[in-house]
Amino acid sequence: MSDDRDHLHRFLFDGSTVRGELVHLDETWQALLARHDYPPVVRTLLGQAAAATALLAATIKLDGSLILQAHGSGAVNLLVVECSGQRTLRGLARWRGEVDGLDFGELVGQGRLVMTIDPGADADRYQGIVAIEGESLAQCLQAYFRRSEQLPTRLWLGADGERAAGMLIQEMPGTAASQDADLWNRITLLAETVTPGELLRQAPRQLLRRLFHQEPVRVFSPQRWRFECRCSRERVAGMLRGLGRGELDDILAQQGVVAVDCEYCNAGYRFDPVDVEQLLSQAVSVDTPSHTRH
Repeated sequence: MSDDRDHLHRFLFDGSTVRGELVHLDETWQALLARHDYPPVVRTLLGQAAAATALLAATIKLDGSLILQAHGSGAVNLLVVECSGQRTLRGLARWRGEVDGLDFGELVGQGRLVMTIDPGADADRYQGIVAIEGESLAQCLQAYFRRSEQLPTRLWLGADGERAAGMLIQEMPGTAASQDADLWNRITLLAETVTPGELLRQAPRQLLRRLFHQEPVRVFSPQRWRFECRCSRERVAGMLRGLGRGELDDILAQQGVVAVDCEYCNAGYRFDPVDVEQLLSQAVSVDTPSHTRH
């Protein structure tokens, strides 16, 4: 299993338009968990979302970022995972009250599932929104693909305190010349036999062999994933410049320092009056046009 930690494996059923992905997140998931103390049910839901986001990002060509968010009326009122085209991942969940023993419907309540794709390279962003429905996050995402993308898609997701994992099977548009008319139904029935323990702990190639040993499966080279937060002092300084001198002076008057904490990685950034003056003077030097005559 060690060679497959934090990797995503793509696979294809030869002679068909059915493809799949299998991802294991180990150190990536543990690094994400190290930043927060989540109750077990919230941790499981966030881990499922992390695995799902890696799977979804692998289905598209992505140079920018993909963000999966769930906003609901339940105990978990925000769930967000972001991944980049460099296969980095970060995420967080917010909850309120007692959550032990709650099922998926009680955790998220009524709300919406939002997928935002930023392709990068100055291309337009795309956002798909569907109502939260079903008995699991996997069922919500299957409904998203059915309604927004009109692609038959099945997902299996799992997470515990050590690992997060997921598997996706998808039928692409078009027909292969030699495609078995019953292949999709047969593949999904075979995939349904996967157990949570297998999904989390069995090596990907062994699991694919166990599930689909009678089918012609081609497995591609794995892709490495890792945890990384994109926050930095420079990014925070840019955001503070946008607030303007008046608001920053008010914060300094009340608190003596402008403090910003990253919710994803818990990194803290502190700007004292000298720091604030410096970042504001940098903004002036950039924004003020030169009046020098030549």
